[in-house]
Amino acid sequence: MALAGAAALAPASAAFAHKFVMPDKFLPQLVNTQQSDWLPGEVHVTPDEFFLYLMLEGGMAIRYGVGVGRKKLYTPGVFTVQRKAEWPWWRPTNAMIRREPDVYAKYADGVPGGPSNPLGARALYLYNDDGHDTYLRIHGTNAPSTIGSAVSNGCARLTNEHIKDLYPRVEIGARVYLYPKSVVS
Repeated sequence: MALAGAAALAPASAAFAHKFVMPDKFLPQLVNTQQSDWLPGEVHVTPDEFFLYLMLEGGMAIRYGVGVGRKKLYTPGVFTVQRKAEWPWWRPTNAMIRREPDVYAKYADGVPGGPSNPLGARALYLYNDDGHDTYLRIHGTNAPSTIGSAVSNGCARLTNEHIKDLYPRVEIGARVYLYPKSVVS
């Protein structure tokens, strides 16, 4: 069953000349998770399926398609949204610069918010239980074709249209569950 509010969202492909078409399964949808222990207001990311669930009442959720961290960069755990930003400023982490200096060193002074910023239109900042920033984010992307894949430096990404829908629904203090990836031999 499609989510009424999400139906009003422009297709992810609307702004792109190459006419990328988002698979229907990654469009926001109202779903029954059958998870009685997932509480309203929580966010759950299932990396193997590439879904993010924003929990509602009675096991219902708004499900969004996401991209997740690539091999060895995805960090499972339980986190808290401590900060939110619209059109956020971004700077690669020191680890990103060390790992891929040819790609990230030129951004060491940061990138102002805007359509070309890697964090996209909105960002939710994930902190650990000690109150420290983990540098993990749930954020937008201007590369919608990355949804449904593991290509990021650890964050969960949604299309800019979808993060704009999710952003006002997630409260500061919301718990976020990033589940482990399955081990494939």
